Amino acid sequence: MVDPHVVDKIIASAELSDTDCVLEIGPGPGGLTQALLNHAGHVIAVELDKQLASVLKDMFTGQNITIIQGDILKISLPEILAQHTNNTIKVVANLPYYITTPVILYLLESGLPFKSITVMVQKEVAKRMAANPGTKDYGSLTLAVRYYADVKLVANVPVNSFMPRPAVDSAVVQLNLHEGPLVSIDKVKLFDVIHAAFNQRRKTLVNALSSGLKLEKPHIYAVLASCGLNPDIRGETLDMTTFARLAEQLF
Repeated sequence: MVDPHVVDKIIASAELSDTDCVLEIGPGPGGLTQALLNHAGHVIAVELDKQLASVLKDMFTGQNITIIQGDILKISLPEILAQHTNNTIKVVANLPYYITTPVILYLLESGLPFKSITVMVQKEVAKRMAANPGTKDYGSLTLAVRYYADVKLVANVPVNSFMPRPAVDSAVVQLNLHEGPLVSIDKVKLFDVIHAAFNQRRKTLVNALSSGLKLEKPHIYAVLASCGLNPDIRGETLDMTTFARLAEQLF
């Protein structure tokens, strides 16, 4: 990343202070890392590449940083973060695009006390996370993220912000985690309904749920009526609260 204004936007949106412990995933050559150190109390940088991790350790010797060489999906994050229980813990990262979705869902589902997750991701992924019902980008990923956090699109990042230039545009997105569950319905039941609705999103909700959940259509019609929903509605138009009400009635 060669555009310092992008780093400034990431830092500003994360609202860092000296009481924050920041988890950075994939620090690479350390451009964002240095900015994080200038604003946060402590940085935990997890780098998969052994050579880069070694370079980072030399580069930031004596600074308030812990550099861990390893796979973010395999290391023991609870054990690492247990040393920082007195800090507000935030994630700030320029995520490697090939692991963006698995990493974000892992962090959200981990139950760890993250206050916010501010990350640069592929623009298309950011649009899907921030999408509204009834749009083409709205889907299972949108709702999986919204279950845990409010989503804010911070900035679009063009390809000329990088050297070498990537093939796709990027965006910075911020997830502010809910203090508790957004809806009270059992999570497994809720996402069984959501996945069934979006696995065949061009079908009406009745047909998608009948096929995906193996439910009888008269039962689905009755539930839709009890929820005040049109029998020809498609799942892509429903928000989280409506999906929760629907799941509760269906099961």
